[in-house]
Amino acid sequence: MPHTDPAVDPTSRLSRRTLAMDASGIRRAFELGATLENPINLSIGQPDFPVPDAMKAAATRAIEEDRNGYTLTQGIPALHESIRRHLAHDLGWSRDGEDYSTVVTSGTSGGLLLASLALLDEGDEAIMPDPWFVLYPQLGHLTGGKMVACDTYPDFRMTAARVEPLINDRTKFVLVNSPGNPSGVVLSDEEMRDLADLCRGRGVQLVTDEIYDEFVFADSVRPDGTCPSPARFDHQALVIRGFGKTYGCTGWRLGYAAGPTWLVEQMRKIQQFTYVCAPSPLQWGVIEAFDIDNADQVARYADRCGMVMEALSPHVDLVRPGGAFYAFFEVPPALGMTATAFMERAVERRVLLVPGGVFSSRDTHVRLSFAVEEDLLREGLAILVDLLQGR
Repeated sequence: MPHTDPAVDPTSRLSRRTLAMDASGIRRAFELGATLENPINLSIGQPDFPVPDAMKAAATRAIEEDRNGYTLTQGIPALHESIRRHLAHDLGWSRDGEDYSTVVTSGTSGGLLLASLALLDEGDEAIMPDPWFVLYPQLGHLTGGKMVACDTYPDFRMTAARVEPLINDRTKFVLVNSPGNPSGVVLSDEEMRDLADLCRGRGVQLVTDEIYDEFVFADSVRPDGTCPSPARFDHQALVIRGFGKTYGCTGWRLGYAAGPTWLVEQMRKIQQFTYVCAPSPLQWGVIEAFDIDNADQVARYADRCGMVMEALSPHVDLVRPGGAFYAFFEVPPALGMTATAFMERAVERRVLLVPGGVFSSRDTHVRLSFAVEEDLLREGLAILVDLLQGR
């Protein structure tokens, strides 16, 4: 009969990397929401519009045609052709040349992990923004490297001037995220060029997380209607993008990475032994995604951003988002509470937010998502204004 020694701590069997990682604070918001009746969920980081019918039909057709097995590790050729056609239009990269390679990944998170595994050894460093997307610090635990935070407060702009002092002989890559999560801030062409020049000059790989590249508002978009990207100024940058946010299919877990062949080939190799390949029928579903116009949805989100600014700006320090669907506002010091305490007060009023400590070394700000219907957003904002006024 099996016997377990009660004196043995079962957690002693776990790896140090596992124990070093905390569960995402966003999950805590979901757990709190499950306890509420009719919550006003301003914490969720996914679009509230349906997947385009053409994509649903293409994915369904692939399933019905039995395209359900493994694909090539790097993804199906037809999707690669679609990605290269898009990058030629969007970034000016070659459509047919061999100067870069692509890999279809299991979401942008999959792409970020593959890149980190390919670039970092134990003791190596990478520079990330503070505030950050929740995965970024964990990339250090998962690889044995160290993620070095670049303080971007109060304007949340990860500039070359802020990054340069952090680069040393252990730095392997710089990770920039624009439009940013949790801030929604979009860097300018000039800021992107300066970052690209810095990384190229110091021999450091530049990795640009552009999951929200199609969610850029009119005041931050380039004259040709595209998202500012450092990859326009450095074709050796690694670009990581995805389909989930743009087309409302976050659960499809599809992204892609494009960049120097020497790096992407290693990412493909690691994918072969981890994810194997991205979900095959869903790859067929996104081949024509770049031809779908989401301008109306982006305009609607820009209007919601305006609602947030109008309601909260008189009461908080709030940098106007230039894209994505988040606002990251400071809890007024006069309230005498942390962002976590403010979040708990909001939960008492049925409003779900994510405290800044989830995304940062500071617990001073709160992330609000406006990826919700306007009526619900309006109701939530009214409650937040009450709380911000100490009521």
